[in-house]
Amino acid sequence: MARFLRLVVILMLACLTILTACQPQSWQAKTKQTSQLVLVTPSDPATFNYAMNTSPFGVFPFIYQGLVQENGMTTKLEPALAESWTISEDKKRITFTLRDGLKWSDGKPLTVDDVMFTYEDIYLNKKIPTLFKDFLRIGNQDVFPSLRKLDGRRVEFTLPEPFTPFLRYSATLAILPAHVLRHSVLSNDANGNPQFLSTWGTNTAPDKIIGNGPYQIESYTPSERVILRRNPYYWRKDTQGVKLPYIDSIVWQIIPSTDNHLLRFRSGELDTLDVQPEAFALLKREEKRGKYTIHNGGLKTGINFITFNLNRASNSQGKPFVDLIKSGWFNNLVFRQAIAYAIDRQRMKTNIYQGLGELQHSPIAVQSPYYLSPSVGLKVYSYNPQRAKQLLVKAGFQYNSQQELLDKDGNRVQFTILVKSEDQSRIAAAVQIQQDLKQIGIQADLQTLTFNTVLQKLLARRDWECYVGAFESGVVEPNFVALFWNSKGSFHMFNQGSQSKKRPIVGWKATAWEQEIDRLFQEGAREADESKRKEIYGKFQQIVAEELPVFFLVNPISFKAVRDRVENVKFSAVGGLLWNIDELRLQGKS
Repeated sequence: MARFLRLVVILMLACLTILTACQPQSWQAKTKQTSQLVLVTPSDPATFNYAMNTSPFGVFPFIYQGLVQENGMTTKLEPALAESWTISEDKKRITFTLRDGLKWSDGKPLTVDDVMFTYEDIYLNKKIPTLFKDFLRIGNQDVFPSLRKLDGRRVEFTLPEPFTPFLRYSATLAILPAHVLRHSVLSNDANGNPQFLSTWGTNTAPDKIIGNGPYQIESYTPSERVILRRNPYYWRKDTQGVKLPYIDSIVWQIIPSTDNHLLRFRSGELDTLDVQPEAFALLKREEKRGKYTIHNGGLKTGINFITFNLNRASNSQGKPFVDLIKSGWFNNLVFRQAIAYAIDRQRMKTNIYQGLGELQHSPIAVQSPYYLSPSVGLKVYSYNPQRAKQLLVKAGFQYNSQQELLDKDGNRVQFTILVKSEDQSRIAAAVQIQQDLKQIGIQADLQTLTFNTVLQKLLARRDWECYVGAFESGVVEPNFVALFWNSKGSFHMFNQGSQSKKRPIVGWKATAWEQEIDRLFQEGAREADESKRKEIYGKFQQIVAEELPVFFLVNPISFKAVRDRVENVKFSAVGGLLWNIDELRLQGKS
């Protein structure tokens, strides 16, 4: 599969590095007989249910594919489970033709019925709260495509209006097995919910997890590893007729700390490493001796940012998600502008990223044709702590004799910065932000938690104040970031509304500028003319720069160190290392 949940999968691939097992001698002995690649993730998978997953730490890129796939180097769409597709003149009908003889990993036929089941019974099922519904929602209402089976290999999608991103989304949305999952969708649990919601948890026997990608799950040991083996029924072959993938097995080692990764790589135990800025110079010096190459994938395609919880709503018990006093600060535009001016991003680039990156200004990647540059008018916030103080005083804040910032009612301006524990660079950025804010009289405390816990706070409990985070976006299609920017999006963390009628929140509403962003994304998705789309997404970028729901930090360069024994490496910031996992080969293995 080219891509799992385009905003979520890149986050996962960026975390992957190759690592030896906890029992290197036994695994190395096995490697002499079979080709084996060992990867690392900082967290256990949250689930083996693709549709219910919200974590970037999952095995789904290995075990599933969609109808089409995206080339990680060119970003062009290529055939996957569908060998071809056609688009009607009015752009409202897309017909896919499946490959002949497709099979699931258990040997059962994969047919158009599986496509119909996946979209109609799972992604578009009102009883299943999957974030993939966001990818298929057309406009700001609950309007979605409809499907029609034409014959045994052809399926037609009909759109209520032209929706330019749809074809690219079909690379993101995996096809799931109807013969295994249909019963769980149709059956309810004691609470009246489809049993599918709790199906295929991480306690499920691996042989019950059925996929269509190059690999299938062999075993899972919590907090230790996931082992995957070649799917014997995978459809793809190389130009010589050899069945893919080339590599027999993958060991996905679970290690929370990234500190050990560098040590293992330098000792020769690892095949690849996600190169952090602080380690780049050291690894570059040892490149020849260590028999590896550091691949430069270019600037990362996502955003690194700081944001405040702007949610003014309350939970079902009437308790505000954010303290009302602090909520008043966060929702004050001048306060957010002052914070933007107070952060020394150039120091962050130099000290934390070792100069290996660029200051970031836009929510759209610089590689995108829709990127709006500061040189053509995008508003920017250069480091200016004096300007920050002036804005705060103008907005009614004041300083006491100790130069501590108080609001107009005398409350000390103090809040907590949330950051995930697995990313040392992000923690370092949060520490610097803490220092920068102290210079303008603000007390910021740090809270580091595992990323899965962070996601729960951001998107479910909503009980956070300030967050230093990242979000990966698509290079070609801006609508990929609608999950983050649309007011009803599943990752609209800075003002997250209710995502379930069974878990309502009280008093939530979208601001006028959020509603305008919604309108622009709807207009951009409908428009096919590239020049008009560029203008539409340019307006979106200007709104973000003016309203500052988030403010951007540094966009680092993506580096990956890969042992020279790994062949067919095509690394890019867009696709990561593993977008062509079925083509990777180890020297001396076929």
